[in-house]
Amino acid sequence: MRLGISIGYSGPNLNIPIDFIQQAEALGYDSLWTAEAYGSDAITPLAYIAAHTKNIRLGTGIIQVAGRTPAMTAMQMQTLDALAGGGRAIAGLGVSGPQIVEGWYGRPWGRPYYLLKDYISIMRKISLREEPVEHDGKQISLPFHGEGALGIGKPLKSILHTNPDMPIWLGAGGPANLRLAGELCDGVLPLGFVPNRMPEYRSQIEEGFRRAGGSETSGKWWDSFEFQASVTVNVTDDVRTAFRAMKPGIALYVGGMGHKNMNFHKQQMIARGYGETAERIQELYLAGRKAEALEEIPDEYCDEGSLVGSKDRIKERFKVWADSGITGLTVNTKETEALELMAKIADIAPVHAQ
Repeated sequence: MRLGISIGYSGPNLNIPIDFIQQAEALGYDSLWTAEAYGSDAITPLAYIAAHTKNIRLGTGIIQVAGRTPAMTAMQMQTLDALAGGGRAIAGLGVSGPQIVEGWYGRPWGRPYYLLKDYISIMRKISLREEPVEHDGKQISLPFHGEGALGIGKPLKSILHTNPDMPIWLGAGGPANLRLAGELCDGVLPLGFVPNRMPEYRSQIEEGFRRAGGSETSGKWWDSFEFQASVTVNVTDDVRTAFRAMKPGIALYVGGMGHKNMNFHKQQMIARGYGETAERIQELYLAGRKAEALEEIPDEYCDEGSLVGSKDRIKERFKVWADSGITGLTVNTKETEALELMAKIADIAPVHAQ
């Protein structure tokens, strides 16, 4: 089991916990993940972190594809990888939601599935450097020949000698994007994942493998694909208070992070079997009754998606995650004790012993 840590995106002030990250690397953590919403970006902090670390992989969880062209994302991630010494960067992509895409980036929501297909394909071509890049897609074409074009765009090949094996992972929770991850990507960052949902995620990803010509005996299959789940970890003797601390964030995402009619976090709560709860949380949250929205979130919902409690409780409950079929687990914590505990129970090797 590979472990990762996430530092997410900033609040009002940007703070990169380098000491904490270096400690994780020394313990043998495999990956470090950033994020972006509409404040700090996901890539710039990784360049800073690269200068203060040696081995840990550097992933974006996720880059919002509306914010950059695929060529710019490829340029930035390949530059990051070169600065980091090569073979460390992971380009984790995702679509965000229509409120951010149209309200922050000024881009149409359009058809995100086809946008991702074009985006990933173009990034692959840039990384491989086999020939000047041309792409005739449903959402993106290179060179551009649409409205306003002069018609003199020239196919180009990256000046930088890129890492041809730059991993591209997809943040995905719905069937279409899970299939797309299996078909075109090297890994998935599964939205809304808890261990008992692995069969539905697995079936969609394997359909993607088959679309890419893979099978259990040949071609693309699980041995060449990473499945990186995410879990909140909190070592505490007061489990209920720990659950209580998680609920404002859950209410924000399920109730207010997205439009009333298109909220992917709410959809994931529904998919986990909490449909009536999700509807009630959103209704209360959007009405400004946030304190009441918190009261609708069951403790068992928090417990399913976290590792909270005593060291023994966390160790016992970790088994379900370890046996679910995931290849990696990103630990969401700011506690040194939790960082060390997870390294111990996942039996990862410190860097000096590798």
